[in-house]
Amino acid sequence: MGRLTTHVLDTTHGCPGRDIEVELYRVEGTQLNLLATTRTNSDGRCDKPLLQGAEYRGGVYQLQFKAGDYYRAAGVEWPGQAFLDVVVLRFGIDEAQEHYHVPLLLSPFSYSTYRGS
Repeated sequence: MGRLTTHVLDTTHGCPGRDIEVELYRVEGTQLNLLATTRTNSDGRCDKPLLQGAEYRGGVYQLQFKAGDYYRAAGVEWPGQAFLDVVVLRFGIDEAQEHYHVPLLLSPFSYSTYRGS
């Protein structure tokens, strides 16, 4: 059965991204439909898949990670607005029977992602 999971690694501090708010949306045309809101655990992972079962199907999805809130809580200070406040990852799922894992490697000034396993 297919499922969607994620995790966050804080590359600035060399640790899991703990207690980061994550939102999952299904993109349908110009509409964003909120499917799930969760927070990462002490290992930087969500406690359960973001998407699975009947809700898991092919399409375009968007993950939003509240990076600015995370770094402010960690004591990172900026002279003004945070450079990365909300990290938005838009991606497609083609095969509904596979595991899609979307990790986020995060710092206050950059991020990267990939399709993990």
